Amino acid sequence: MNIKLSVVDQSPVHGSHSKKDAPLLTVELAKHCDEWNYHRYWVAEHHDSVHFANPCPEILVAHLASITQRIKVGSGGVMLSNYSPLKVAECFSMLASLFPGRIDLGVGRAPGGSAMTSAALAFPNKASNSQFYAEQADLLESFIHGSFKDNHPFSSIHVMPEVRDVPDL
Repeated sequence: MNIKLSVVDQSPVHGSHSKKDAPLLTVELAKHCDEWNYHRYWVAEHHDSVHFANPCPEILVAHLASITQRIKVGSGGVMLSNYSPLKVAECFSMLASLFPGRIDLGVGRAPGGSAMTSAALAFPNKASNSQFYAEQADLLESFIHGSFKDNHPFSSIHVMPEVRDVPDL
């Protein structure tokens, strides 16, 4: 039996470690998981939290992929309600071009923080509170795979860089 082990790391702030140390602990754990032949390492997104220290998974994913050799790295997940699906597709397509076959893109619909934090993330627009999540997820998938129907208003948009190995959704 072959069991594939994975980690979802929320970059917790705990024990005697400070908030600023939490991302460094994530880095150390990812290195070990790569050495121990884990299959995947996902990082979560949280905003304005005293317990979790990763508000930008795309940056941490890039760093983790650059300091590991084999393990698949990704988000678990990007809180899609805070972002444009195009921007998420571009970020993770760039990561997939830099680390072919090693990037995962997990998304979620939670805000990743309080109502006030959501308002600040969306400013000057209103926070979506996930009411558009299904549409955003469909758009993200279409941007990632270049699969818009010809009559869709976004069909002429090309996500750059164009990559053969798109991130696993």
